[in-house]
Amino acid sequence: MTTTGADRATALSGPWWWSRWRSAVLDVGLALVSALECAAEGIPFARDAGIPVSAGIVFGLLAGSVLVLRRKWPIAVVLVAIAITPAQMGFLMGIVGLYTLAAAELPRRIIVALAGMSLVGTMIVTFVRVKQDMARGDLTLGDWFVPFAAVTTSLGLTAPPVLLGLYVGARRRLMESLRERADSLERELQLLAERAEERAEWARGEERTRIAREMHDVVAHRVSLMVVHAAALQAVARKDPEKAVRNAALVGDMGRQALTELREMLGVLRSGEAAQRRTVPVSASASVPLAAVGVAAAAAASRVVEEDGPWLSELEVLIGQSAAAGMVVDLSVEGAVRSYTAVIEQTAFRVVQEALTNVHKHAAGAKTHVRLAHRVAEIAMQVENEPPPEPASAASAGLPSGGNGLVGMRERVLGLGGVFVSGPTDAGGFRVSAVIPAA
Repeated sequence: MTTTGADRATALSGPWWWSRWRSAVLDVGLALVSALECAAEGIPFARDAGIPVSAGIVFGLLAGSVLVLRRKWPIAVVLVAIAITPAQMGFLMGIVGLYTLAAAELPRRIIVALAGMSLVGTMIVTFVRVKQDMARGDLTLGDWFVPFAAVTTSLGLTAPPVLLGLYVGARRRLMESLRERADSLERELQLLAERAEERAEWARGEERTRIAREMHDVVAHRVSLMVVHAAALQAVARKDPEKAVRNAALVGDMGRQALTELREMLGVLRSGEAAQRRTVPVSASASVPLAAVGVAAAAAASRVVEEDGPWLSELEVLIGQSAAAGMVVDLSVEGAVRSYTAVIEQTAFRVVQEALTNVHKHAAGAKTHVRLAHRVAEIAMQVENEPPPEPASAASAGLPSGGNGLVGMRERVLGLGGVFVSGPTDAGGFRVSAVIPAA
């Protein structure tokens, strides 16, 4: 019989072939009652057979005690019960043996064959015994009573235990099947939960990368311009006080803008986490992974950033800020200007912004060309700077470089199914090109 993990654990708690001590006690008790019954029925059998009474009693005790093996060898128990049927012994053993046989997982042909043998044997013995009683005059009924008694007795001793055993066996197999299915579903749910945790951790990492990229794009450009203006302010502070005042005002404006955007970004993250905590009930929060809460908050922050992000119409303002820092920027737009989805416009803006930031860091004072092309199915942008007039000017500005700007631009463009290319030009400058599908 198929068993579940719980059944296998229980199988070690009983003696010998019994799974539980309770089953062992029940079988021993039934075997004891069967042995006493067969011993009592062995007395008239010994007298009729002309053997010593003690031999009949011993034979009955041995035959009846076979019932203790009903769970281990139910076929042997039924065969013994059929064998002692002519001696009119073992009625309890026959009934219990047939029940156990029908409830066990055995081929149906074996159960039908043994049940049929028991039915025929009981019918023949009952027919002969009733016939003998009527011949002796113990029964005065008609001849019709002999086959009637034989059929009803054999059916009464065979059919009920077999039918009950079949029902109990089918019910047991059904319960085991349901238990195995429940165990399988529990394992599958556990596996799904583990996979969900892995996906949540991966999604949280992705959202963390996106938020870090947004903060880098928002802050790095303005801080780079602030550093450039601060260097210019230091250079002209004594020579041209009015220009120094203008540079100081620009530094203050850019610093305030950077702080404002950074504060908005952090505010979105806090509001997303607070909203997520309000939407999760207290009773369910214990079962919700913290990774899922973090992912939901980060996703909400990313959605808000995308909706409130910069637009291509702000490119002129961006280029004007770079021009105010001393960069010569040439902007050219090709094709009919039209609007795109928020994520496309934001990505295009960030590519130009990061490319200009890199020019401030690595090629200060170099002339830069920004080209934007609106095509039928895509939007293309290119930022190319000429060689810097003074190669040491970038180092003198003291602008740090984390090395993540180009990587972030590439991830943004490739994430939208676009193409990103960057590298030095033959003239000694640097070029950043990107093409993003318009759909």
